[in-house]
Amino acid sequence: MISYQTDGVRMPRLKKRENNAWIKDVAASYGKKIGEIAYIFCSDEKILEVNRQYLRHDYYTDIITFDYCEGDRLNGDLFISLDTVRTNAEQAGASYDEELRRVIIHGILHLCGIDDKGPGEREIMEAAENKALRRITHPKKR
Repeated sequence: MISYQTDGVRMPRLKKRENNAWIKDVAASYGKKIGEIAYIFCSDEKILEVNRQYLRHDYYTDIITFDYCEGDRLNGDLFISLDTVRTNAEQAGASYDEELRRVIIHGILHLCGIDDKGPGEREIMEAAENKALRRITHPKKR
C-alpha cells in the first residue's frame, strides 16, 4: 500500500492511482513488490529537523528515505521537501511536476538498492531515474 501524507504543507496535486501503478511498475522492473510505502510531503524546515534528528546531518535535502524492506518487498517512509523540489526544478529548468516525479521515484530506487553517494553512483541513479520517468511518460515504450 502506498500512502501520501503532509506535514505543514499542502498536498501536491498527484494522480494517485496513476502514480501508484507507475511506482509498482518500476519496482517490478527490479524484481520487487510494494509493501508499505509512506510518502510524507513536508517543508525545508521539517526535512532539516528529520535530517538532524535521525541521520545527524545538518543540511537541507529533497528526500530522505527510511528503508524497512524485507526481502523483495519494499517498505519505507519517504520524506520529501516540497520547498527543495521547487528550488531544484527552477535550477534544473524543469517543471515542478517533473521534479516531484523524479524525487518520488528516487526514493523507490533507493529502496530497490540503488545508491547515489559513492564514486560513479550518481550517474547510475540518474540513468535509473530517467528510465523510470520514461515509464510514466511513455508507458508503452519500454
